[in-house]
Amino acid sequence: MPLSAFDEMTGTQESGLSPAAVREAYAALKAWLDSTPPEHFDTRRSQAELFFRRIGITFAVYGDNESTERLIPFDIIPRVLTKPEWGFLERGLKQRVTALNMFLADVYGPQECIKAGIIPGDLVYRNPHYRLEMRDFEVPHGKYVHIAGIDIVRTGEDQFFVLEDNARTPSGVSYMLENREVMLRLFPELFSKHRVSPVEAYPDALLATLRSLAPMSAARDPSVVLLTPGRFNSAFYEHSFLADKLGVDLVEASDLFTKDDVVYMRTTEGPRRVDVIYRRIDDDFLDPLVFRPDSVLGVPGLMSAYQSGSVTLANAVGTGIADDKAVYSYMPEIVRFFTGEEPILHNVPTWRCREKDALNYVLSNLGDLVVKEVNGSGGYGMLVGPHATKREIEEFGRKLRHAPDGFIAQPTLALSTCPTFVASGVAPRHVDLRPFVLSGADDIRIVPGGLTRVALKEGSLVVNSSQGGGTKDTWVLDG
Repeated sequence: MPLSAFDEMTGTQESGLSPAAVREAYAALKAWLDSTPPEHFDTRRSQAELFFRRIGITFAVYGDNESTERLIPFDIIPRVLTKPEWGFLERGLKQRVTALNMFLADVYGPQECIKAGIIPGDLVYRNPHYRLEMRDFEVPHGKYVHIAGIDIVRTGEDQFFVLEDNARTPSGVSYMLENREVMLRLFPELFSKHRVSPVEAYPDALLATLRSLAPMSAARDPSVVLLTPGRFNSAFYEHSFLADKLGVDLVEASDLFTKDDVVYMRTTEGPRRVDVIYRRIDDDFLDPLVFRPDSVLGVPGLMSAYQSGSVTLANAVGTGIADDKAVYSYMPEIVRFFTGEEPILHNVPTWRCREKDALNYVLSNLGDLVVKEVNGSGGYGMLVGPHATKREIEEFGRKLRHAPDGFIAQPTLALSTCPTFVASGVAPRHVDLRPFVLSGADDIRIVPGGLTRVALKEGSLVVNSSQGGGTKDTWVLDG
């Protein structure tokens, strides 16, 4: 039986678009949808796709034999959030990212949260993303997660939940910016009917954040670079896009070298010191002298320079432990412990399969649950019980019994729906939201909105682009 989802346009817990009911925030959009001929949408959707192809905004799908590069489908109907709704989310996001930074500083420092029994020590020490090299190292300005992508789902008028935290190298912000540009080009008349908060300030906010994190030894105008694995990386378009928007150099490992624990960039005018590296490379590949010796993507000596305090890495090394879905399950306790406040944004209820009672419950209810690998991402390695076959459930059960520590389970949430343009016309499709939170030495910055991801297949709850999901422009109404 299909789950009853909250429809963000109609405000009802029903499937389908009611011709009568409409929430105030969507009133002008609904009137526009009703008065616009279907062929106009077809034309505009084709123009949007042509625009994305022309600028080359693609992503790679690993393991896909048919194509290595794809466009992420873009839906031309925006998602709308009210100013009070965004204000609530913004407060919760700031609280959560503050707690994440305090948690990371603690597990790499005094470890008070482990001593107090807030989180099991073995979950930290045995985590593949916990970096012993970071123990007792004071990161610049005490901040670990400088760019965070926090995935939010909605289940009702006032019910928002954090689905997961992305604290390593969160991606997707280029789509947020390009989606807005496309909408402004294609539907200027729609913007004239709404007061939409701008997102165009994100590159300036990101650059201000990165510069604020420069070491004390840096010049007044710190040198910032964006380190990419190269053009074969799935997110290379975003790397080049952001470097261009920030006005900083896009570099690969071969463009950098270290000398006397200082990082330099090779230029036509000779070596130039680098103060801040916005790195889009995982920890394992950053420095072949410390991590994987076979890495050709990293810079030999980078960790030594980092630990000497001469350069800042954003995000810090070792933040991946905060991405872990088992650690996620302890976030309510982590927020209370470090901030002394009740969490504003709640977690989705989570069963830790490492615990015997939880494992027994999950195994008995696999057909009703969503089960995820604790270190999984991109929608891979998960089971959506209500949409799985009997054989898939049985196979997953065997995998779960064999290695329960590697999994968590959650109830199958009825993610909220938004009107989406599909082959049959306008229909509701499930969505989530990834706002991007910037934590600098001086402030926490969040542009209003984020990346809305949409499950384009009818009934699907999987919004990941790697699994066929698309994106929408996210409008926060200013007033």
